Amino acid sequence: MEYTELKKELRVKVREKMDFAKDFSDEEVEDTIDEVMLQENNLTVFSVETRKRLKKELFDSLRRLDILQIFVEDSTVTEIMINGKDHIFVEQNGKLRELNIGFESTEKLQDVIQQIVAGCNRVVNEASPIVDARLANGSRVNIVMNPIALNGPIVTIRRFPEKPITMERLIQTESISAEAASFLEKLVRAKYNIFISGGTGSGKTTFLNVLSHYIPSEERVITIEDSAELQLQGLPNLVRLETRNSNVEGCNEITIRDLIRSSLRMRPDRIIVGEVRGAEAIDMLQCLNTGHDGSMSTGHANSGRDMLARLENMVLMGMDLPLTAIRQQIASGVDLIVHLGRLRDKSRRVLEIMEITGFERNEILLNPLFLFEENGEDDSGNIIGKLERKEKLLRGDKLKTAGLS
Repeated sequence: MEYTELKKELRVKVREKMDFAKDFSDEEVEDTIDEVMLQENNLTVFSVETRKRLKKELFDSLRRLDILQIFVEDSTVTEIMINGKDHIFVEQNGKLRELNIGFESTEKLQDVIQQIVAGCNRVVNEASPIVDARLANGSRVNIVMNPIALNGPIVTIRRFPEKPITMERLIQTESISAEAASFLEKLVRAKYNIFISGGTGSGKTTFLNVLSHYIPSEERVITIEDSAELQLQGLPNLVRLETRNSNVEGCNEITIRDLIRSSLRMRPDRIIVGEVRGAEAIDMLQCLNTGHDGSMSTGHANSGRDMLARLENMVLMGMDLPLTAIRQQIASGVDLIVHLGRLRDKSRRVLEIMEITGFERNEILLNPLFLFEENGEDDSGNIIGKLERKEKLLRGDKLKTAGLS
């Protein structure tokens, strides 16, 4: 009997022995798998290692994420992309490849999806076919189901490092220069409002986690996210808030806008919004302009200046304001934009650090503090370049107040 056929048969036998209406422990499931495998004569042709693998795959298919589990546990895998039951891609050590395995059926893939969303109290179905969720290890999950996904279901899992990346590690990998890192540390401690921009996969969330290490431990910090993925360390007075979708049981939707407004009554020293992507931008700007210095957020954009234009558009989604008023709020509330990028050699770099210096003639004024300058490639195709200092900080008032100038 072939391996895949035997696995299907054994899984059926395990299910027959267990009443899954009851809540079994992992140990009880493993004991049942052992019992079924001992009674299976066809296993004698397989090696001990193959039997161990078979047992793990049976357990993963019953209690975990089936064929995905091994990749979710692999620290070298940063992204898992499922395009229907037969096409699975992983990004491993910076390289993308297609796996030669797939789910045995679309129904099995849908079972795994329901297991994922149930674990974080989310719902996904034909009526609500798009959802953001997370795994127990903090990995971010985006799911798109039929009828939206024509070759679906589509699942994208972004896996974050088990150990949070430090600024020292970013300096070592040349993602940022030591001078720029020391400069940003001062600005975080002095409570400058920082906005991190970049494209998909450029490392915005990772960089926000790194900057959070510089927040003094005595401060009260509130994080607001669509799907919780920030890994802030060393902050005992930390409040983590996450949005909630509406459901058929009558629970109302709770948006990022709702959470930002509520957070203002929680006596925050700093508010960190995981990502601004819509009408909540107006509430975020109001936070920055009403005494909550030291706040941070991220957003998708092609450059630091493009991030300002996107912020304008997002504010207009939530409130009909004159463009001049919006730009004045941005110039007054945001102190710094750090723009990240993923270069053609797949390396993630800080490309720009721009200071917002004011608002004149209907334009937001930018002062380029650091810019990445490329100097060619080495023999392996890796980009040679450095984040170079360009201008001095013009708005040093917060540094002086904090005694760090």
